[in-house]
Amino acid sequence: MNSVVETKVGTEDFGRLAEPFRRELLAYCYRMLGSVEEAEEVVQEVLLDAWRAYDGFEGRSSLRTWLYRIAARACFKALEKGRRRPLPADLGGPQADPDAALGRNREVPWLQPIPDFLFTAAPDDPATIVVERQTMRLALMGALQQLPPRQRAVLILRDVLQWRAAEVAELLEISTAAVNSALQRARAQVPISADDLTEPVEPDRRTLLNRYVSAFETADVDQLVAVLTEDARWEMPPIAAWFEGRDTILAFLARQMRLVGPAMLVPTSANGQAAFGVYARGRDGTYRSHALHVLTITAAGVSRVVAFHGPDLFPLFGL
Repeated sequence: MNSVVETKVGTEDFGRLAEPFRRELLAYCYRMLGSVEEAEEVVQEVLLDAWRAYDGFEGRSSLRTWLYRIAARACFKALEKGRRRPLPADLGGPQADPDAALGRNREVPWLQPIPDFLFTAAPDDPATIVVERQTMRLALMGALQQLPPRQRAVLILRDVLQWRAAEVAELLEISTAAVNSALQRARAQVPISADDLTEPVEPDRRTLLNRYVSAFETADVDQLVAVLTEDARWEMPPIAAWFEGRDTILAFLARQMRLVGPAMLVPTSANGQAAFGVYARGRDGTYRSHALHVLTITAAGVSRVVAFHGPDLFPLFGL
């Protein structure tokens, strides 16, 4: 962590000094809140509050640390309502009947995906980009949302951002012992391991994605057999029901593809993972936004698909 103390200047220079931290503050707030919209609102509030208070900033810590302190407080305040943003698999077991009627649950504040371009670093720093993407994956974001706010903040600051325990203690205004205790409890529930994030190398990854696209663009369920892993998961927020196991998923998708027909897929990326904007063809031949698919890819195939149904996310991803 940068410990350099910035030279105190007037508020007219605050925007220039604070702007380089906007992207990482957004990533931090998103990890805390699980919502791109809420994270962007909080970051705006943080920068505005910091600008107003900048005359009183004494430079005892770096500007970055000061901004994170304000951001942490703002996130805790936003989380006071106690709303956690889950994925369907966080709420209960899988649906056993692929032919069961599925209803949308609009009451649940579902976890939102985030476009890579909102949080990734400059392209001349590939190592940093890899770490950022690995620590932003949907499975990890969903697990973080199940933690109490303080444990969530400690785990993010210590294991994702690699801050020292003493720095986190100062930031959150708690003791170092409290930081270590919260970290231990958080790690027991949400282990962060790079071993779980290994994807196949190119060109295997590209071949897998091409097969996935082809299967949906030709409405060919049989092609998905070569793509999905045997223990794959299929989730569809805001639909609470989800499916587990390739056979069950294929039975469900066979019916859906008969109803929806061939689709058009546009590649994008979300949470450091391959993603596709899926457009379903209507009876008039017009393609309309249908769902955003975010894929978890392993050497064995696609192990998880979170299909965010509805057109709401498409503008966020530039689709």
